[in-house]
Amino acid sequence: MDPAPRALRRAVAAATVALLATAVGCAPQPEDPGDKTSAAPPGKAGSCAKGTLATKTSGKLTIATDEPAYEPWFKDGRPANGKGFESAVAYAVAKRLGYDRDAVVWQSVPFNKAFAPGAKTFDFDINQVSISAERKKAVDFSSGYYDVRQAVIALKGGKAAEATSISDLKNLKLGAQVGTTSLDYINDVVKPERAAAVYGRNDQAKSALKNGQVDAVVTDLPTAFYITAAEVTNAEVVGQFEHRGGAAEQFGLVLDKGSALTSCVTGAVDALREDGTLAAIEKRWLSDAVDAPVLT
Repeated sequence: MDPAPRALRRAVAAATVALLATAVGCAPQPEDPGDKTSAAPPGKAGSCAKGTLATKTSGKLTIATDEPAYEPWFKDGRPANGKGFESAVAYAVAKRLGYDRDAVVWQSVPFNKAFAPGAKTFDFDINQVSISAERKKAVDFSSGYYDVRQAVIALKGGKAAEATSISDLKNLKLGAQVGTTSLDYINDVVKPERAAAVYGRNDQAKSALKNGQVDAVVTDLPTAFYITAAEVTNAEVVGQFEHRGGAAEQFGLVLDKGSALTSCVTGAVDALREDGTLAAIEKRWLSDAVDAPVLT
């Protein structure tokens, strides 16, 4: 064979090998499963590891609640002490997200402001805020961390104390805190003959009950049991309402509308429910909230 064509064929083969090597070298390489540096942007699904969250303050988790912070949700009016149902839940969520207690910053935000439209100064708010379609128009919610029912409180011996049905409440003067599901139950379920008395805070509603300005007040069930056991001891829990539409009312953590943290916070709540942590916290801090008759 002529040596020239042979040399040409060798040159072409060498060039082909070089091109293949170059192509392989430029191809995407498999990601090291232990390498988190190439994860999705902060706050997106799949990047909830510690240090990747786009929190308000780098390295810190800012949690908000109202002031004063009531029992049994918080203990001694101090959200940061880890005592009370919601304080314990907040720290459990923080831990799931990779934030130790010294990396949690508490902030005071009024109840109604927490889910009002507008940018938030917190990463999430925990303050017995019920998840609703209306509120979801302005804010994001985590999945529910507590199933709750609404209850009626009345002074012992008063005309509301004998109520056994919703119809028994219709001719009474009822009160509740503004912006709450409790007030919604008065207006939408009871539909009383007289307009409900609306208060800025639960303690104002309690004072109205003590002073006879209302016949009964509506709050969530755990709060109702705490009020009657420790604050208005001459009052009693008359009964509780059934869930509307068959779906349980749930408290959820409140976040900015479209927050990059929503999926991570929801994942943390879901994990705490699945591993029994939420149930254990509920048993410790809300075990005194025993059952009450259902008002039908």
